[in-house]
Amino acid sequence: MGYKLRRMRSEDIPQVAQTERESFPTTWPPTPFKRELGNRLARYLVAVEPYQICGREKPAEPVFTPGHFRVVVKKCISRLIGTLIPSRHVALTSKDCIVGYIGIWFMSDEAHIISIAVRDAYRRRGVGELLLQGSLELAMIRKSRVMSLEVRVSNTGARALYQKYGFNKTGVRKGYYSDNSEDAVIMTTKAIASLEYQSFFSQSLESYRCSRGESARDLS
Repeated sequence: MGYKLRRMRSEDIPQVAQTERESFPTTWPPTPFKRELGNRLARYLVAVEPYQICGREKPAEPVFTPGHFRVVVKKCISRLIGTLIPSRHVALTSKDCIVGYIGIWFMSDEAHIISIAVRDAYRRRGVGELLLQGSLELAMIRKSRVMSLEVRVSNTGARALYQKYGFNKTGVRKGYYSDNSEDAVIMTTKAIASLEYQSFFSQSLESYRCSRGESARDLS
């Protein structure tokens, strides 16, 4: 089983924000993810690593001895009290291990990728490709005509991935990135609802499954 792809939730924000810091350390101000989740024109997807706790093996089940019994009982009572008396000050934290995310804005008949990032420890494992697939599937569901994005001129790896999924160079934004005034390449797909693109996309998905395995997807 590969990674799971699903819609981002509010409890994912701490991990998503950390991923953004790892991938874009010079970005300021940081993305206001809480506000973005409430934006009806935006949608964020996350990739989740199953059965893992952020790159570490799932811990083994604890072995209890008589000496641990009282401690365990106290912890259980504390947790029970915590569930019976909820606090407004407790921050929600995702139990899933978020390994990457992608943000999409839907404008008229165009879907635009505003951000895509993968945690350092999970790069070159197909996570970015899975996120890109999910964004395209979502754009198809929402009846977008095309999908577009900007990418750094120097980011040849990302540009190759986008080309793999039918994105072509359609322009350049001079000095687009504020940290070093680097140019951005504008890349756009052909009509994603066309039979030609649908067939091409299906073949790309099948190729990914053969090399990376099945990935659970919940885009609702």
